[in-house]
Amino acid sequence: MEDLDHRILAALRAWGTDPRVARAARALSWAGEHAALWLAAGALGAAADRGRRGVWVRATALTAGAHLAGMGVKRLVRRPRPAHVAPLVRTVGRHSFPSCHAASAAAAALAYGSLGSLGARAVPPLAAAMCLSRLVAGVHHPSDVVAGAALGALTARLGARWMTGARTAPAGEGHR
Repeated sequence: MEDLDHRILAALRAWGTDPRVARAARALSWAGEHAALWLAAGALGAAADRGRRGVWVRATALTAGAHLAGMGVKRLVRRPRPAHVAPLVRTVGRHSFPSCHAASAAAAALAYGSLGSLGARAVPPLAAAMCLSRLVAGVHHPSDVVAGAALGALTARLGARWMTGARTAPAGEGHR
């Protein structure tokens, strides 16, 4: 698996030799640091969509939660960042697994995407670009990005009922 991770990363990092691609990867890296892009998007959604402000706030909390969960796993696993490619960007930490950029991006894609309108159309492709940019920037192994995206998706999925305010029926009061 490690050999496959190395080969995929080397191939995708090579895309970063194109200055336009490198510029985009750097911009996404900066925007995704500490989930900033996704938290700002959630705050904007909450301000613009007053009727669903609470849902937007909870979706933003899920996105932040995915990022924090990724940070916690990073502290436990302590996998070093790739050393066989030159990174395009500096990183805040030296640990690689999982990608917190990918965790928050996947959580945002599912949480904000479920709210319809612009979020459903714009966030998922931007989240995918964010995940790919971590490889083009050479700061994560592909398995880090997959694990981060899975963690973010799981966080959003587990919090979906809470996000929308859906209530579960008390024990014994199911559908009849």
